[in-house]
Amino acid sequence: MFHAILFYLFAAVLVGAALGVIFSRNPVHGVMFLVLAFFQSAVLWLLIEAEFLAIVLVLVYVGAVMVLFLFVVMMLDINVEEVSGAFTRYLPLGVLIAVLMVTELIQIIWFRSAGELTGAGFAATPEGYSNTKALGSVLYTEHVYSFEIAAVILLLAIVAAITLTMRKRPGLKQQDISAQVAVRAVDRIRIVKMDAEKPDAGDQS
Repeated sequence: MFHAILFYLFAAVLVGAALGVIFSRNPVHGVMFLVLAFFQSAVLWLLIEAEFLAIVLVLVYVGAVMVLFLFVVMMLDINVEEVSGAFTRYLPLGVLIAVLMVTELIQIIWFRSAGELTGAGFAATPEGYSNTKALGSVLYTEHVYSFEIAAVILLLAIVAAITLTMRKRPGLKQQDISAQVAVRAVDRIRIVKMDAEKPDAGDQS
């Protein structure tokens, strides 16, 4: 009963944070609501004894990805009116997708709790079970090729992003280290000698 109360409490906060991400007019506030949503998701992972997934969610997404998103959003000059217009434009499609996802989740939870999906209800975790060990054994045995392909795709994405950033574009200013080191003061500073001007009578008064 206590676990059920905690689950519904954290799930309600998670839904509220997700709604805050959608309806927040300030992009920085939206990112902060998304951080709260990630924290609540990590707590729900802890409730089902998936400690490894919970700590990875906090360390990777909240500690790295979301901090990067926050800095990027704060540095961007975002037009709030255009963002609001795009939200109202795609609102029917978003509502349709949300209703579809909720319907699928309700069906999965209902069938599984009734024992129709797996032939039995939720199985209790045996003593000494390690979800980290089970996840690693499945990931590096049955899905090792998929894992390696995903790593190669991410590496290619990093190389492509660096290539697009370093490509030559008209008007692009690039740093020339050798030219900066070889610079001389004579080439940069010009001393001009000028005769002193006598102040006018109006200036003296």
